[in-house]
Amino acid sequence: QEPLVESGGGLVQSGGSLRLSCAASGFTFDNRAIGWFRQAPGKEREGVSCIWSNDDSTSTADSVKGRFTIFRDSAKNTVDLQMNNLKPEDTAVYYCAIGPVMGDCSRLSMDYWGRGTLVTVSS
Repeated sequence: QEPLVESGGGLVQSGGSLRLSCAASGFTFDNRAIGWFRQAPGKEREGVSCIWSNDDSTSTADSVKGRFTIFRDSAKNTVDLQMNNLKPEDTAVYYCAIGPVMGDCSRLSMDYWGRGTLVTVSS
């Protein structure tokens, strides 16, 4: 069983919304940094948003600030990414990953990755 599984991707028109969910299997998100990353075709994987579960502090990339919100649902053991006002440039495979709670949530600091979910935004 995969430790991290993303869901919620799909095709949406520009201006639409999607909610991605990252589910953990076999462990909880307690005392971890949980990040959402994305990788568009031909581009490097980039950080989108991160939440640190010790205090629920968050960080969000400037490119999505004001449109994307990350939050943790402890009851469901998920970390979700609410994406509003989607743009064609948001098209990418979105990955969730976990890392140490004292880490900076950078791509290289993450320990485990999900397989990703594809988000396609049409113009």
